[in-house]
Amino acid sequence: MHAWENIPMDAEANFSPMETVHGSTIPTKLTIVHSTGVFLHNVVWCSCPGVDSSTTRPQTAFTFDVLNHFLIDALECKTSASSFFEKIRRMTNNCFPDTVPNRYRELMRVSRLWRDLMSRKWFGFAHNDEQKPDKGDLACWLVSQRYVVDGNFTAQHMVMRKPQLDISLSDGLGYMVKDQEYQTHLSSAVESKEWSSCSNHRAVNAANISRSNLRATGVGATACARHGCFVPHSIVDFQKGERHMNIDYSICNALNYHSAGIDSSLIIYDVGCQWSINFLQRVAQSKGLSVPENMHIVPAVGKFHLSAHKLACFARYSLNFIQGAGHVDGKILETLWAPFNKISPTARSMSQAHCQEVLDDHMRDSNWKKIVGIMKTLLKKYKRALKGVDDTKSPFDELTLSLDPEKISIWKINEKKAMEQRGEYLDIYQLQMNKAPTMAEIRLKLTESENTDTSKPGTVSWLITGINLEDLQDGLRADIRQLPTDATPGQKVSIEEKRQRLTARIAKFHETADAMTAGMDLGTATVHSDDPRFCYAGHDENGWGEVSDEEISEYIDEEILAEEMGIWMPSSVPYQDALALGLGPLQAEELELRKGQAIDCLEKLRMALGHKAIIYRQYFRSANSTWAGTRSKQEAQRCQLKIDKCVRSYQRARSAMEGLGMDKATLGSLYQPISPTELSIDKEVTEENRFGQGSDRLAWFWRGNNASQGQDDAWIDESPTDLVYRVNWLKAKARWNRWQEELRLVRHEMGWTINWFKYHQNEWERRGGQATRPGHQAYAYQQVLMWGRFVEEAEKNFNGCSLASTSSTLCSPQLAEIIVFKIWTGQMVPTAFHVILIPITDRIKSAELNRPGCNVGIENQPVLILLL
Repeated sequence: MHAWENIPMDAEANFSPMETVHGSTIPTKLTIVHSTGVFLHNVVWCSCPGVDSSTTRPQTAFTFDVLNHFLIDALECKTSASSFFEKIRRMTNNCFPDTVPNRYRELMRVSRLWRDLMSRKWFGFAHNDEQKPDKGDLACWLVSQRYVVDGNFTAQHMVMRKPQLDISLSDGLGYMVKDQEYQTHLSSAVESKEWSSCSNHRAVNAANISRSNLRATGVGATACARHGCFVPHSIVDFQKGERHMNIDYSICNALNYHSAGIDSSLIIYDVGCQWSINFLQRVAQSKGLSVPENMHIVPAVGKFHLSAHKLACFARYSLNFIQGAGHVDGKILETLWAPFNKISPTARSMSQAHCQEVLDDHMRDSNWKKIVGIMKTLLKKYKRALKGVDDTKSPFDELTLSLDPEKISIWKINEKKAMEQRGEYLDIYQLQMNKAPTMAEIRLKLTESENTDTSKPGTVSWLITGINLEDLQDGLRADIRQLPTDATPGQKVSIEEKRQRLTARIAKFHETADAMTAGMDLGTATVHSDDPRFCYAGHDENGWGEVSDEEISEYIDEEILAEEMGIWMPSSVPYQDALALGLGPLQAEELELRKGQAIDCLEKLRMALGHKAIIYRQYFRSANSTWAGTRSKQEAQRCQLKIDKCVRSYQRARSAMEGLGMDKATLGSLYQPISPTELSIDKEVTEENRFGQGSDRLAWFWRGNNASQGQDDAWIDESPTDLVYRVNWLKAKARWNRWQEELRLVRHEMGWTINWFKYHQNEWERRGGQATRPGHQAYAYQQVLMWGRFVEEAEKNFNGCSLASTSSTLCSPQLAEIIVFKIWTGQMVPTAFHVILIPITDRIKSAELNRPGCNVGIENQPVLILLL
């Protein structure tokens, strides 16, 4: 432009654009949008020789300043284009903003162009016109071999009315996958409609949910499990929920992105147990999927979701038992979805290309923030790892010294085999036993043996009746606790009717007891009192059968309330006294039934806790209305009632087993007391990323497949003492190993970070040296200074922490986590790395390395080169 002249804002109504003619001196009215407002100017276009305009009939211009402002506002404040331009209009005229020209649509278009131009400039493609960006080249990324996968169902996208008019500026160049190749894969992929055989996760069970008005029901992403950086060219759209064909494409693209030299990858997925079963088979059957040759894939399940899986998944898919995993929780991706949920409503109605570019931009900015803050993050992880090693080493050493060395040697062999072959070999981290018999199975077995000389007919049925009466008493006490202080007459009548029926049943039960014991005087019946820690006031369902009025009037006792009446059982008599009275067979039968009762209670308890965890995670925390939140809270309260009921029943069974003479070793190891802290899931829900998860111990009733029947039962492979010691020793060792790995990984990451900064500094020095335009040279120099400052800050902060500055660690045998390369004499050392040579054999006499990039002077022997 040659010159401009301010004109009144109300002239916009009479504005008539004119053809731009090169060399014309006719002024043209132009709307200029700046960060301080919208302005109308008369513009005379440049008429310099050899200069021609590339645009005809121009009406609007945006300054670089306002485009930079909008870019930052959109990334940091999640400001929509509509809101941003309304702000500009109000800055122009706060009293009459409607008189300011509305250039919202123009801003949408120009901001896309600006975003694309800036991305190409940041990644150096403006300095080389001949080099075109390839898949994922417009993305920030650090090489990783630990990935986490998750879906976001908030990032929806509506069906476009005219998709043929959509134009993409960077299809597949950022984090979203290339659309045409992805659609080709989906058209040929076959999805098996399978339901999860493990847990109630929506990822598999809701895979066939779709909405006709949505082109995409959400997005699936693969990210670095350690730092939370999105993997370039691996973000996919969902069409009908989170299906395997979508997730497979995302994972395969992540595994193939800059993965040369990496032979194993950890994939953390909420339903990794289900997904991994046929993954390689699906890859082999699809032309659009591929996995790097000889790459070993280790599936895992995030630590939170693992609590809702079946028990067999704990050892086989837990991050605590994966060698080289370090300390990750597998839920870092969910923390990244929170800011994306703020832009989802805005991007929902954009064109497909525009929506993908917006998501790319925000993912690029998220990764950039991770890079900027990686020094603080690594220092924080370093301090945590040091503390974790100290906190876990001493307990492990003390436990090791207290155990039989021969048994430890066997456990070490089993552990090594489990780490190498995984699968069912990982079950050594759990109680190894067959399926424990339930109460129904025990009852059948005892009933079949009632005709022996030591048993009377009907004793098993009578004992079962007594246990059921205890449960009915418990239910009645729960109903009474639930009554409000101002209970209605109807509520009081209901309680009294239950009392009368229960009183009649207890009296009839005691009559049968006299026949079973030949009328012996057996002392006081057992009166159970509920543990107040497990007495949540709420509704409880009980099976109250009908009892005739004659029975009620005949057996009712007005002095003692039914819920407080004692019930005589063989366990009411001390063990030695019962043997003297000849009640040993009755006590033996009750002991077997009490074991079955405890087993059933623990199974129901695990199911109720898992259900409560799912309610909190999937419904309560994501409730978007008061009604939904109330319903979720009510569901959680009902779960809590079931949990408390199971615990109270288990406590009665345990107390009876103690009175029936069960040995203390079995009782103390396999039927332990339950405390309220072992039933809490609140921290798992509200503090998923809290420190100390690697030092947590799973509640004892989760660690075995039901409870034990005793030391001599055939379904137990070890004695109770050995079993508990083995599991605890292996888990203590695993916790210590993971913290050791975390410490080594953090030290390596510090060194890798410094070298990554140096690499970019060198790259911009090269680009600046090759640039011929002053602007390109100035920008390259600016980038050199920026990356140089990153290098200085990293070296200062990591001084004394990184592996490069800890020579003792380099010489230790713990080198499994280091990227190692074997080279021979005469090979070139990569110039971008700091190199340390460690001879493999003692015959190596010398190793001379003058500078990075020189030949290695070794006497024809292999060496290990550590690239730090």
